[in-house]
Amino acid sequence: MSEFAKILATPGVEEICELRGRLGFMAYHGGNLEWLTDVIATHAARRSRASLYAVIQPPGMRDHLPSTRVRPEESPALAEFVEHVDVVVTIHGFGRRGLFSSLLLGGQNRSFAEHIGDALRRHLPSYDIRTDLNAIPQRLRGLHDRNPVNLPRERGVQIELPPRVRGTSPMWWDWERDDLTPHTEWLIDGLVDAANTWAGSGATAPVTLPVTEASSS
Repeated sequence: MSEFAKILATPGVEEICELRGRLGFMAYHGGNLEWLTDVIATHAARRSRASLYAVIQPPGMRDHLPSTRVRPEESPALAEFVEHVDVVVTIHGFGRRGLFSSLLLGGQNRSFAEHIGDALRRHLPSYDIRTDLNAIPQRLRGLHDRNPVNLPRERGVQIELPPRVRGTSPMWWDWERDDLTPHTEWLIDGLVDAANTWAGSGATAPVTLPVTEASSS
């Protein structure tokens, strides 16, 4: 049994596939692994009537699998999702010194990345929204052909979110309410805005940077 199949078969792991529009959101490192990524993807998908694929690990489980090992041939639900959507937004979490206020938009659909970037800049003006691949660390660019973000017909955009915008940084330790922090709400508003205003192009411009990373996220 493959690593991904083992994770899906682990008691308590929840795999979600909701097929709606041809634009989709993914978050397969959900649960405590990359905190709130599944929540963000779920809210954005349902509010924009987009499709959704998520894998949520239960409390106490933090099995990280590189994106290139998350394969449709090992999950009928993921295979159905990838076949259904034309373009996708994959939500990930990361944390790196010097990038705690930076959102990194990788993936092979660069037109869509610029479109999402414009929407996020409107809703999160105090954050550094990076759409220039040269400004994104190589292992966080999401360019590998086997990365699920690049499997749909028009490929997609991988968004790496720092702790601050997910409400998990020290900035929010005194946040006592049960709902999402304002920054997370504004992030979701930006994703919904981008999804609702994306017309699609039917094609993507080629990515000219060399794809040398073996995995992403």
